[in-house]
Amino acid sequence: MFKGSNVALVTPFKNGKLDDENYIKLIHFHIKNGTNGLVPAGTTGESPTLNHDEHERVIELCVKESAGKLPVFAGTGSNSTEEAISLTSHAEKIGANGALVVTPYYNKPTQEGLYQHYKSINDKCGIPILIYNIPGRSVIDMSVDTMSRLYELKNIIGVKDATGDLKRVDETLKKLGKEFIQLTGNDDNALEFNKKGGVGAISVTANIAPKLCSEFQKLSIKNDEKSISEAQKLDKILQPIHHSMFVESNPSPVKYAAKLLNLCDDSVRLPMVGVTNSTKELIKNALLSAKLI
Repeated sequence: MFKGSNVALVTPFKNGKLDDENYIKLIHFHIKNGTNGLVPAGTTGESPTLNHDEHERVIELCVKESAGKLPVFAGTGSNSTEEAISLTSHAEKIGANGALVVTPYYNKPTQEGLYQHYKSINDKCGIPILIYNIPGRSVIDMSVDTMSRLYELKNIIGVKDATGDLKRVDETLKKLGKEFIQLTGNDDNALEFNKKGGVGAISVTANIAPKLCSEFQKLSIKNDEKSISEAQKLDKILQPIHHSMFVESNPSPVKYAAKLLNLCDDSVRLPMVGVTNSTKELIKNALLSAKLI
């Protein structure tokens, strides 16, 4: 249900408020351009600076506008277990296909604390849950053993792996099997990730290059030599874009790129700020090299 190129949707703002008009246009842009799945209200969607009502609205609009054409895995994580349950329950109620739940940040729970956090969400909600493991932001790294325990629960189906550790793909596949969904959260390692058994990505770059990312994922998931060769060619085109998206903190670079493509404004909420002039040039050059502008 959830593989290939899945976009970590940006949340457009206008005059400090949600820009519903451009957000809706973005959703339809992805429906028309080959994206395989939508992930609203995640890191790239600036969930930490959305208030509760905004968070729910971003997910509601995504579910409504996608109208079943693409699966929606809503970002519903929190470092408060009760809040994560509330957000996940809301996503379930309005018809999201699943939830992307980040490991609790700042609190620094133990592996047992992580297990109990996800078990509580699992027990009180009824939609598929993807674990979002991103130790670079949350400080905590969920172990493969903890994921294995969680996979025994009814709703835990896979992981968005943003560890950047390709050995983890092998370890997870060996311990949990191929039915456990592994999606990379690192655009730059997607080719090798899929070669090792991954089935796709939750991508920042897909915001601005959906066709390229979708075609790349379709080819890289296949095992035949011809497909991998074609995937490598696309990966070479995409790598400068991937690099430019993370020269400064996400999502400031991708929002600037989206502005260049007339998709939405580049406004971000404090404490995030817009990118520097040197980064703007880097992004422009990356988009030019891929013939996106």
